[in-house]
Amino acid sequence: MARAWLSLGANIGDPAAQLVQAIKRLDAHAGISVTRQSSVILTAPWGNTDQPDFANMAAEVETDLEPVDLLHVCLDIERDMGRVRHEVWGPRLIDIDIIAYERVEMHTGRLTLPHPFAHEREFVLGPLREIAPETADWIVGIRN
Repeated sequence: MARAWLSLGANIGDPAAQLVQAIKRLDAHAGISVTRQSSVILTAPWGNTDQPDFANMAAEVETDLEPVDLLHVCLDIERDMGRVRHEVWGPRLIDIDIIAYERVEMHTGRLTLPHPFAHEREFVLGPLREIAPETADWIVGIRN
């Protein structure tokens, strides 16, 4: 089993409930076990700032899925929960990003690990530091 760290966020509908639902859906998947969760923090939007604040959190999972397969599960959960992608950095019912997968560094057309912007986003690093400070430090170290 591999360990991976996810960042979850939501800012429309009932963000707190949507985060809980996303965690439950991740944990219900046969190839994923949620092992740690951060607290939820409220943050101003990043990129497109003309939208409601976000509820953000991080989760650590153990998985037997390869990184791209884990990404597909995250995208399926987003879609099943009603996420529609209208604009980059726009409002969303749920967002689930893979921040890191073990210490894998990769760049494909579908996935870059660790997440290419994680080191610039306190709404990602803050919750990640709460559950995996060594992983947050590793990301910052290789991205700076």
